Amino acid sequence: MTTMTSARHPERTELLQGTLDMLILRTLLFGPAHGHEISRHIQQITDEVLKLEHGSLYPALHRLERKGWVASKWDTLGQQKRECKYYQLTRDGRRQLVSAESKWDRLRQAIGRVMTAAARES
Repeated sequence: MTTMTSARHPERTELLQGTLDMLILRTLLFGPAHGHEISRHIQQITDEVLKLEHGSLYPALHRLERKGWVASKWDTLGQQKRECKYYQLTRDGRRQLVSAESKWDRLRQAIGRVMTAAARES
C-alpha cells in the first residue's frame, strides 16, 4: 500500500503491518470484487488518504488466497468482455476478519491511552 506523504497528498500516513489484510477482508464483506474495485473502495472510503498500489495489493490478495481467507475466480467484466479475477471472502476469512478487528480495536484503545496520557503530562 502506498501511503507515502507527498506534496499532492500530504495527509497520507503509513499503515501498521497487517492492516492491509484487514482492510481487504473488510472490503470483501460487501461481496466479490476485482482488485481495482477493492483499491478504489479503500481509496474512496478513506477520502484518498489510503491508496493501494498494484505492488502492494496483488501480493496481499495472493497471500490471503494462499491462507484460505479469500477465494478467486475469473469472470468477464462489462461490455468490453475483459477477463477479471474476482476475490471473495471465505468462511475462514470472515473468522480472520473478526480476529483482526478485535486486535485492531485493542491496539486503537492502547494507542489512545498513550496519546491521552502524553497530552495530560505536557
